[in-house]
Amino acid sequence: MLTLISRCLALLLGSMILYTSAFGSFESLVQRSLFLSLVILLGLTLYPLGKNKVWRPVGGAVDLVLAVGSVVACGYVATHHQQILTELPWASTRDLALCAVLVVTILELSRRAIGLIFPLLVVVGLAYAWLGEWIPGPLGHRGFDIFYITETLYLGDLGIWGMLVGVAATTIAAFVMFGGILLHTGGGNTFMDLALRISGRSPGGAAKVATVASGLFGMVSGSAVANVATTGNFTIPMMKRLGYPAPFAAGVEAVASTGGQVAPPILGAAAFIMAEILGESYVRIALAALIPAVLFYLGVFLTIHLVARRRGLCVVPAEELPSWQTILKASRLVPILAALGGLFAGVLSGKSIQTAAFYGIALTAISYVLFGLRAGTSLRELVVTLLQGLQDAGRGMVIIGVLLAGAQILVAMIGMTGIGVTLTSLIVDVGQSTLVVAVIVAAVCLILGMGIPTTAAYVLVASVLAPALTGIGVDPLIAHLFVFYFATLSVITPPVCVAVFVAAGIAETTWLTSAFEAVRLAAAIYVIPFLLLIYPALAGFGSGIDIVLALCQGVVFVTAFAALMSRCEFSGRGWLDLLALIVIIALALTPGWLTTAAALAMTVLIFILRRRRLARLPESASARQTVASHSRRTGA
Repeated sequence: MLTLISRCLALLLGSMILYTSAFGSFESLVQRSLFLSLVILLGLTLYPLGKNKVWRPVGGAVDLVLAVGSVVACGYVATHHQQILTELPWASTRDLALCAVLVVTILELSRRAIGLIFPLLVVVGLAYAWLGEWIPGPLGHRGFDIFYITETLYLGDLGIWGMLVGVAATTIAAFVMFGGILLHTGGGNTFMDLALRISGRSPGGAAKVATVASGLFGMVSGSAVANVATTGNFTIPMMKRLGYPAPFAAGVEAVASTGGQVAPPILGAAAFIMAEILGESYVRIALAALIPAVLFYLGVFLTIHLVARRRGLCVVPAEELPSWQTILKASRLVPILAALGGLFAGVLSGKSIQTAAFYGIALTAISYVLFGLRAGTSLRELVVTLLQGLQDAGRGMVIIGVLLAGAQILVAMIGMTGIGVTLTSLIVDVGQSTLVVAVIVAAVCLILGMGIPTTAAYVLVASVLAPALTGIGVDPLIAHLFVFYFATLSVITPPVCVAVFVAAGIAETTWLTSAFEAVRLAAAIYVIPFLLLIYPALAGFGSGIDIVLALCQGVVFVTAFAALMSRCEFSGRGWLDLLALIVIIALALTPGWLTTAAALAMTVLIFILRRRRLARLPESASARQTVASHSRRTGA
């Protein structure tokens, strides 16, 4: 019964997203309250309390109370939206009760979906707003009574109904729908086959397949855990079958999937929120994140390549590779090209992002149906596939919608109490310099982001920590990219490394050794945010020459760091190799024409030396094998 209800609710939510993307959103509070009510109802059917337990009837009764209370609370806001926005009414006991039910439901669904950490943070924020007058020292404040908190959260557009829920109900929802339809119409299989053909036959081919596939998936899904669960179920068993150590396979998949969070166009849905917070266009945010994302995957790819060379990891067997004829069939490529074409055409024509996403969805569906009918597939089967994509997209919105509603509560409490300004002042006072402040901010971002999905983690650190960087003169866009990167990297940073946990479970190995491999593979990525501080041109600031120089320094740095982490040998003398790589890294972190030229020259030189050394190795290995064979034959 619950399955049928959840399917109907997912279709209803998906239909609402499609309608509002095509014809425009409703009034802001109506759109947000209707969206949140559907998300909550769907969440209660997908994550029922006491599932498979003997006390499930009690859980069902609790879910029914939460469902009715939440629908009434959202319905009240939808029907009184004009009064709320124009009169800013005082909170009554009724409003207090409706707000309490809604907040409890949001936090309870967050707990069921992702665990205790995030809802506990929100509870701490609410308690801090209420009990601030009892806190001594600079973190204390005058405190707010429960009715004022209710007015902020429920009877206005700065609390639950604020910007984050607004973005979730429009732009993010449309892109989740776009990704769901694209993957269900064959995009997922095409991405995987492309990854196999592009990188399967090179050293460490199976690990590179995971990197490419997860990157392509991440550009659509924007979820590290979803990427691991989707591509990891294919790539991790393949790596293990080809002899790759299980922890290495899990680390590769976790890191590659994390890259999807920082890769345009979605950035784990944070691109849209960042655009709203900064008042920048979505296109500007996506372009600013492009070069850092390229450096991210370049670092992972190079580290895998060098480790594979050193360990002698296998390539993917030729018989397991799909043919280019199969991949490049019009029936597989045209729906993807139609999706991307519709999306970019909408953006370039000046339409809203959600309308552009609708164009992509519509063209994908039309081309998929036309090619399917031409291939002899029945119209019913094609429609069922599209409806499944619609349902999955609706389900995918549950975690995003609930988390952003919870994050909006936390952001409202941060703004109301002024804790963000207080923490900014404390960090700047302690740091005294850009580097020290950046290190403190990075460490706190990693801690605050642990166990929290990317979007919610970004919202939290952007509210509290980004002002610390802008307060010392860092451009707001650079500051937000900086905190966003470290909030994202928390999913592979021990001890609460969610993406590693999932990958280790698939690989059937321990999470700690997998986390070690993940951190080693991603070591260069932990420095990319600092590169943004040194070279703002990496985010598109400055002239074309500035961008080229910054890109060269970034590529050199990532290459040298990957070589360092993979213990790559050039001269055969460990201390000399280490010294050369350290000098290159230092040059890459020093702006200037001369340092750029020197770093490039040294990088080219050491890889020439490495190539020559590798060219001599087969002869030596062959000689050793011959000697060994001769020894066995002679009994020596």
